[in-house]
Amino acid sequence: MTKAHVVVLLMVVALSVSFGFQKITPLFHTNTLSVDTLTASQDSVSTPEWMAVYDSLDLKNKGLSEAAFQYAWYGYKKMNLGKHILAIADFSQSSCKKRLYVIDFLEKKLVLNTFVAHGRNSGQEYAKNFSNDNSSFQSSLGFYKTLGTYQGKHGLSLRLEGVEKGINDRAFERAIVMHGADYVSEDFIKNTGRLGRSQGCPAVSIADHKKLIQLMYNGAGLFIYSQNQNYFKKSSLLAGLNLMKEKGQALGASLLYTSAK
Repeated sequence: MTKAHVVVLLMVVALSVSFGFQKITPLFHTNTLSVDTLTASQDSVSTPEWMAVYDSLDLKNKGLSEAAFQYAWYGYKKMNLGKHILAIADFSQSSCKKRLYVIDFLEKKLVLNTFVAHGRNSGQEYAKNFSNDNSSFQSSLGFYKTLGTYQGKHGLSLRLEGVEKGINDRAFERAIVMHGADYVSEDFIKNTGRLGRSQGCPAVSIADHKKLIQLMYNGAGLFIYSQNQNYFKKSSLLAGLNLMKEKGQALGASLLYTSAK
């Protein structure tokens, strides 16, 4: 091989190496852009505020379902309350459970978790039947605003205004109030296998009723929840809510409803 041949060969090798690096560099650059784009896309998908609050308060482990909380959150946002307090009475749970959750939505704190009774004609351990009628002795579902207090046959009591027409708007004339009752206690549950029942009022324990009423009087909210499709069809406050679309996954067909209103 002549000297000229050696020079040509070295030039070819040099060009090949140079071409190889130039070809590889864009490939690495393209892959880096793809990873960055994917990361940015993932970061842009944020957790809904209601879900972040639900998780931060550990409500799942305390027995409150995501569906019940999201309904409560959605209705709370549409109500014009004087206080940032909302109590959620989850009547899909057994009355043996602490199914009343009092939440400060401004501070994002669970203030109180305690027992609450349903109406005697709504069911035994579980509340299954609901009514807005006088003398029905049944609970009424939906959203309420709290009014003032008074001293009645159950002592200190909190008046409630049902804000959903045709669902609970007779609460005031039915004297549906929040009050303390001796049949709302762990001892009563031990003796009977269930909590005692009211004439339709969301009665709470004697031990908790003063603290609860102090938190809620004049402008707080109450949401009485159950997996009741008739309620979801009638509720104007929950009109347009679709849990599956907002959460991005199924929560169970029985808990999904999009109102036509």
